[in-house]
Amino acid sequence: MLLPTLVTYLAGCAFLLSPVSEGCGPGRGYGKRRSPRKLAPLAYKQFSPNVAEKTLGASGRYEGKITRNSERFKELTPNYNPDIIFKDEENTGADRMMTQRCKDKLNSLAISVMNLWPGVRLRVTEGWDEDGHHSEESLHYEGRAVDITTSDRDRNKYAMLARLAVEAGFDWVYYESKAHIHCSVKSDHSVAAKSGGCFPGEALVTLESGGQKSISDLRSGERVLASAGGDGSGELVYSEVLAFLDRDPVTWKLFYTLQTEAGARLSLTAAHLVFVSEGNCSEGAVPSRGALRTVYASDAQPGQCVLVSEGKAGQKHSEGRLSRITQVRVRGSRGAFAPLTRQGTVVVDGVVASCYAVVQQHSLAHWAFLPLRLIHSWTGSTGSHSDGIHWYSQLLHWLGRMLLDSGHFHPLGVAQDDR
Repeated sequence: MLLPTLVTYLAGCAFLLSPVSEGCGPGRGYGKRRSPRKLAPLAYKQFSPNVAEKTLGASGRYEGKITRNSERFKELTPNYNPDIIFKDEENTGADRMMTQRCKDKLNSLAISVMNLWPGVRLRVTEGWDEDGHHSEESLHYEGRAVDITTSDRDRNKYAMLARLAVEAGFDWVYYESKAHIHCSVKSDHSVAAKSGGCFPGEALVTLESGGQKSISDLRSGERVLASAGGDGSGELVYSEVLAFLDRDPVTWKLFYTLQTEAGARLSLTAAHLVFVSEGNCSEGAVPSRGALRTVYASDAQPGQCVLVSEGKAGQKHSEGRLSRITQVRVRGSRGAFAPLTRQGTVVVDGVVASCYAVVQQHSLAHWAFLPLRLIHSWTGSTGSHSDGIHWYSQLLHWLGRMLLDSGHFHPLGVAQDDR
């Protein structure tokens, strides 16, 4: 009787809330089952989708050239996939450098090529360009575009190669010339669903012992400072870490850093939820119940107030105080972590934040994760995992992908990760 009830509950959670389960790691194609269909090759000079490359419906706007000496060079990653041939005519390895999203799609395409044409491999003739060989504002300068052929250079295959690139998930594919296919992807910055909701590894939480610990070193079972209120305005308590909804110590990500008048600096990914004042706020005031709401980190604005902690749980004013946001900056950092506490909230770098992301209702998100909290209460565990997305999050994600359209996702996260 318990299993059917749980399945029904999970289906309801997924229908209402599946995007919150996406975690913050790279998009993992859990895959929707598709009925077999015949793939139609692209025609010469056809592009898909049928919009300009640098528009929202395709790969998005140009964000600036990346050079080896720029800070953004850290956004590029080399692709050493042995199933892909890189022309590398410059002999610098530049063609192997690309964004993580471009790498994911290219690796997926390489498998499709081998499956369709045994013995044939994917070939990249041009990737990241650091020498200025392309037109102004080319996405090759950002490592977001590749020109491809097949290893046998059989031009009769290129029309179908273009179709395979569309199916692999490239955000824009163009049968540009008789000699190659051009493919590009959205900026990793704009794919918030892929980033989900996380904190950087160096972010600090407060332990019950009174000491602080970086989130990257935090473990399930430890108790950390959190808020007992469903809207973040309750008293501060110590809450057990039940699991990590996502744990990714390697990937380079962008974080929104909210700086406050009190000196607190909270960094979190674009789609993560943070509690802010509903209207005008008074610096240092204790918020009344209902005075706070959750917004995406990417929507937080200077002038709003967040809740900052003072001292330890149980002390006077342990419900926290309001502090005005003075500045919002975007910065890069390696590693991303999403701890889930029993309260569904956590104090990070002195600021009260939600444990959830992608949808804007914290209370609904907390309700969706009730089964996981129950499982932990019954068994003392949520099914431990190392790095990656938690199995429960994967389950909600899978169910939700079956039931929901992209309109339920964070507005920056409508990128088609799982095509």
